[in-house]
Amino acid sequence: MQIVIITGASDGIGAEMARQLAQRHGAGVGLVLAARSQGGLESTAKQCSGLGAHCLVVPTDVAQEPQCRTLIAQAVEHFGHIDTLVNNAGVSAQALFADVQAEDLHWYQNLMQVNLWGSVWCTHAALPHLKARKGRIVAVSSLAGLIGVPGRTAYSATKFAMTGFFEALRAELISAGVSVTTAFPGVVLTQIRYHGLNAKGERAGSSGLREDKAMTVAHCVRLIIAGMQAREREVVMTSAGKLGRFIKLIAPGVVERMARNALKDEVKPR
Repeated sequence: MQIVIITGASDGIGAEMARQLAQRHGAGVGLVLAARSQGGLESTAKQCSGLGAHCLVVPTDVAQEPQCRTLIAQAVEHFGHIDTLVNNAGVSAQALFADVQAEDLHWYQNLMQVNLWGSVWCTHAALPHLKARKGRIVAVSSLAGLIGVPGRTAYSATKFAMTGFFEALRAELISAGVSVTTAFPGVVLTQIRYHGLNAKGERAGSSGLREDKAMTVAHCVRLIIAGMQAREREVVMTSAGKLGRFIKLIAPGVVERMARNALKDEVKPR
């Protein structure tokens, strides 16, 4: 049985990944579901169990290192091994840097704690077990981890850091047979931006990005799973993202304009 740990599994991409894996593999997969919301995790587990999957719910705040290590320990204790770790938990943010007051700037650090350090701690704890199984690591980054987007300085910083960490780790793990797949979703129809932070570090309640061409969660997850199973290095999901990363090398100003155009007019820098 393949054992997969998914952080951020209470809703959005993480919950949909659990459902799709359960639908594909049924009783052949064990899912370790982690997030802060126990109610959301229980709902995801119920859906996946109904499809035949074996589920373990472990409420986890990845911003706390001991909880990350407990997650991995409980997964191994329950299932005996780990085949795949999906680092998906994350928090979004939308704020112009000039609008952030000095007394509120600490939330930039808090965001890094979740988006980068949560992945680092979970990966470090799971690594010996993944090496033993020649397993897989998946890091769900963002196009904001490839191209800086105005109004998303904090979020881009965390996702660029995540991208660099897992790129270096991939090179370290080649001889161990452990694959590292970094996924770069664009705008996906989830609530992450609405749950994200504003300039005061409070819940924004709205999205600053245009969402008329947003990708469905189901499509996004299908692409991530395909990349994970093929042990691909990266999964860049949109044609604009694929084009933008190359244009950035020769005409960075064009990419900056593309990034600005991704914002709603009311939140663009003046």
